[in-house]
Amino acid sequence: MLVEINDLLQPAQLKKIDEILSKAEFVDGKLTAGKAASRVKNNEELKGEPQQMQLLIRILTSAMAHNPTFRSAVLPYRMADPIFARYQSGMTYGDHVDDPLMGLSGQRFRSDVSMTLFLRDPETYQGGELVVRTTFGEKQVKLKAGSAVIYPSSSLHHVAEVTQGERMVALAWMQSYVRDPAQRELLYELDLAREDLLTSAPEAESTGLVDKSYANLLRMWGDV
Repeated sequence: MLVEINDLLQPAQLKKIDEILSKAEFVDGKLTAGKAASRVKNNEELKGEPQQMQLLIRILTSAMAHNPTFRSAVLPYRMADPIFARYQSGMTYGDHVDDPLMGLSGQRFRSDVSMTLFLRDPETYQGGELVVRTTFGEKQVKLKAGSAVIYPSSSLHHVAEVTQGERMVALAWMQSYVRDPAQRELLYELDLAREDLLTSAPEAESTGLVDKSYANLLRMWGDV
């Protein structure tokens, strides 16, 4: 399941992130890549100072926590520290899957859901599409600044070569309360229907049944 989230960041949040990144140092992205990824990875990543990273993480986690689509589609349990990646002309990231286990310190956790948050408007650079392989073929994603896409971390995906301009994104990985992507998709769709019914027909018996079914499926499939 790919879910696009428009305006995950508010303009003020996006502006603050731009201010921080404009003064920050970026290093070769291969420094954080495993053996397989290092062969196909050609980008730069933020070498964040502790204070910079703490502020960036606070901005992102606040945006995620207040976004109902993110909460419903991901059902987040744990999240790895985000990475801020820059692609300049000629840079790309070939086919890969994300690491199954995340976390450099403390408790490690499973990556279930990946997120790419776009920090540059699509008309400011050429190429740089996120290309995710799905059962229905390849899906290309290139969203406006402040918008994000989430997709299963197990998906084979790549970043098309940037041929002009600069692509800047934030990347995050979450462990979900629900491990199975098919179950997460069913819960997400059921939650959309539930929220609609709770608004349009809160007293209806069918609304109560849908609400009950959602809660009990989450109880059945939830992994804590």
